[in-house]
Amino acid sequence: MKLSDDGKRLSYRHLRKEQNVLKRKRMGSSIYLFALLLLIIFFFMKESGLFTTFTIDQESVPPPANLHPVVEERSGQFIKQAADKGITVVITDGFRSSEDQDRLYEKGRTASGNIVTNAKGGQSYHNFGLAVDFALKTPSGNIIWDRQYDGNKNGIADWTEVVEMAKALGFEWGGDWAQFKDYPHLQMDFGLTIAELQRGKRPPNSSSLIADSEKDE
Repeated sequence: MKLSDDGKRLSYRHLRKEQNVLKRKRMGSSIYLFALLLLIIFFFMKESGLFTTFTIDQESVPPPANLHPVVEERSGQFIKQAADKGITVVITDGFRSSEDQDRLYEKGRTASGNIVTNAKGGQSYHNFGLAVDFALKTPSGNIIWDRQYDGNKNGIADWTEVVEMAKALGFEWGGDWAQFKDYPHLQMDFGLTIAELQRGKRPPNSSSLIADSEKDE
């Protein structure tokens, strides 16, 4: 018996509908299998310890509470070198807690004063004991940040001399930065970024670094 044109159209629509249903079922099954595979991979990596490194780093490495020994030792070196040239250097800031950093960040924003930093708590090398700020002390006892001051009268600004001494000892100077120059700032990052320090990474063994620096002298 031959089907009428209307019957043929109904059969064709019914067939297409069944095909679409089958496609959706196959797609649903594929998504389910893919999600199951991801879950298995995640479980395997978790059991293997691949997802615990970040947590372990943060929990097992306490945040610093003082200047790093190498930074402290080399700060003392450039202070002594400067003194030998008739320049008195004063360290105005060293290790800075995250709370102190946040208060400093608020200056010029929600607190009175000028903006002195773009770094919030945990975003500065000071917070990890890897930076110092310095100033000069005049014979009369005044603390100054005058980068043109030539107290030892040798024709070279004292500030410039101190910066060169510090850089020779491995410090990075904030005055060399392309943006937001920080002229009193000296830091030693030991090749570590702020993000790495936040994740719990720390500089190498301090005693060996100090020993290496003493050999070089």
